[in-house]
Amino acid sequence: MVAAQVQLQRPLGWLGIVRLGLVQTALGAIVVLTTSTLNRVMVVELALPAALPGALVALHYGLQILRPRLGHGSDVGGRRTPWIIGGMAVLALGGTLAAVATSWMSSNIVVGVALAVVAFILIGLGVGASGTNLLVLLAKRVDPQRRAAAATITWVMMISGFVVTATTAGYFLDPFSAARLIAVTASVSAIALLVTVFAVRDIEGATAYQAHHTAPKASFREALKQVWAEPQSRRFTIFIFVSMLAYSAQDLILEPFAGTVFGLTPGESTQLAGVQNGGVLLGMLLVGFAASGPFAGRLGSLRTWTLIGCVASALALFSLSLAGIGGPGWPLRPLVFALGVANGAFAVAAIGSMMALVGQGRAAREGVRMGLWGAAQALAFGLGGFIGTVASDVARYLIGSPATAYATVFAAEAVLFLLATGLALRAVRANGANLDRYAPPSRASLAHGISQN
Repeated sequence: MVAAQVQLQRPLGWLGIVRLGLVQTALGAIVVLTTSTLNRVMVVELALPAALPGALVALHYGLQILRPRLGHGSDVGGRRTPWIIGGMAVLALGGTLAAVATSWMSSNIVVGVALAVVAFILIGLGVGASGTNLLVLLAKRVDPQRRAAAATITWVMMISGFVVTATTAGYFLDPFSAARLIAVTASVSAIALLVTVFAVRDIEGATAYQAHHTAPKASFREALKQVWAEPQSRRFTIFIFVSMLAYSAQDLILEPFAGTVFGLTPGESTQLAGVQNGGVLLGMLLVGFAASGPFAGRLGSLRTWTLIGCVASALALFSLSLAGIGGPGWPLRPLVFALGVANGAFAVAAIGSMMALVGQGRAAREGVRMGLWGAAQALAFGLGGFIGTVASDVARYLIGSPATAYATVFAAEAVLFLLATGLALRAVRANGANLDRYAPPSRASLAHGISQN
């Protein structure tokens, strides 16, 4: 016997979307310190092997495989905000412990590394719990016509968290000392947690439905099996993995490519990365504007922009491949900027599509579904950089010419994006209309979904 009360809520306004974007800003603030600043301290100030921070960051990515389980927890409880706040608290604790562990490495490397492993486990769990449930909450509370804009706003705010934290923390870290490192990291973590609590306070309101079951709820294994059995969820998972693998594989080889083939100095190659990130930001803003608001019908849906982003990224990578063969005469900066625009457009459209499709399927499985896609994305990111660097090394060994080797790897990444285009067509074809227009769920359909839980 199931008793259910259904309450359809008004979608979030722009202020509500910005408030949830603050959670991404807070998340980005802690992550940039743990993956960038602490990385530099270990390698430069402590003269430790670069493999150590690399392994710790890989550990944080590896734990994202638990995202479906973390999403299932909020599905069972019916509320997302406790998981967002709890995840941020775990992340803040992990970030602070990571700074403590880094300072300990200077006096006791074994104890410091052991504490760092614990810290990065907490970081991985915190990012997974908070990030997964934030996306689910956005998907459930944002009007479909605003999903592309919501994805743009939240990700731009996350990047802003990177920039503001890196600049501010860098100022307070000088002159460097272990005590300053711990104090700055702990302060940023505490502020991030307070911002998160403020941002989500009363924003969830009453749940979309409230249900009390006399029968036991589905176990996580059963819920995951049910979601994987849904053709669209399974296809979209594969699409996310392949596309994000192509997206991330060029991250660690673009600057070495620019230095080796085009002779750019370290400063010039760093500026080139800035050019790419500027393009990413423009691509995000472009899709947020084009796929939302009064122009959405004429300028394309999320489905259309996902396909455009994949194809444009493939063309940009093929152009970089030709640049590798052609050498210094090719216009490298415009090509890298174009790659950034294409990548930014793809990223926001794909995230917006996640938000649009997460409710398509068995009810009360949104957390598992979003967690599955988040796990595929994190796994692809973790593997992408490693595979890209290994592939370039292998190609250089087999081919002999560094330029041709890099060109081969960029071409392979372009093929992956074209493969992702085909996967995207299959993944969103069945319910493509759901990416274009909004149809509020009926009370009957929600109640039916509850009875199937």
